[in-house]
Order: sequence, then C-alpha cells, then structure tokens
Amino acid sequence: MATLKVGDLGEFLREQRKHARLSLRQLADAAGVSNPYLSQIERGLRKPSAEILQQIAKALRISAETLYVQAGILDERRDTEGVAVHTAILTDPSISEQQKQVLLQIYDSFRRENARDGEDDVSAAEATEAEEGETTAQGGTPS
Repeated sequence: MATLKVGDLGEFLREQRKHARLSLRQLADAAGVSNPYLSQIERGLRKPSAEILQQIAKALRISAETLYVQAGILDERRDTEGVAVHTAILTDPSISEQQKQVLLQIYDSFRRENARDGEDDVSAAEATEAEEGETTAQGGTPS
C-alpha cells in the first residue's frame, strides 16, 4: 500500500471543488463533513479516512477510487484511461446528470465490446497457428 500524500490530495480536492463550482461550505454540506474539517483536508493538515473520501467523492460526483489513488490508499491501476474518462464526464458542469449517466453507459459498453473483440481476435489467431502447426507436422505446407 502506498503512503498517504495528503498535500497532493488537498490540492486535487480543491481543484475538483472549483471545477464543480462548489464553495467549501457547499461541498462540506454535500459530503456530510464539517466546513473546518474539509478545509484542513484541502490544506493538507488532515488525513481523511476512506469513508470520508468516499463521501467527498460522491458529493463531487467522481469515483471514490480516484480519490483513493490520489490519497495513496490505492495504487494506480494500469487502466487509468477509463478512470480519467469517467472523472471527466462526471465533473463536466455543462451536461446534465442524466446525460452523464448515458455517456458512462455507452462508454462502458464500448470498452466491454472491444475487450471481447480483442479476446476473439487472440483466440482466432491461436486457432490459425495451431492449424498451421498440424499441417506442417503432417508434411504439408501451411496455407
């Protein structure tokens, strides 16, 4: 497990809060934490628990995983593109909540479809290689 990078987390939270056009008080109310406590987190003076981070993430409409990575609680996954896209969609103030959910569903369905297609391509290539190997072993030439 990585170390807690509270300063980086505070800067990230402040940036996300400003992007969402929320005051410190509005975010504190939405997250169910006190205004002074949230201020201390943003200034890097406090280390919030995973539960508090989850509440803040929900209020900011970003993934809790994003905050866990930022806080050093989770190691960053290889699939950062997916998280980045989700975060960008969820924090975009110019689209409605319904539009955000539809975009996320479409994006996730494309990723699942492409992952399946990639698996199918690998299986087809392996089958072709196996057939060519059998033909060669029988004294023929591969096609």
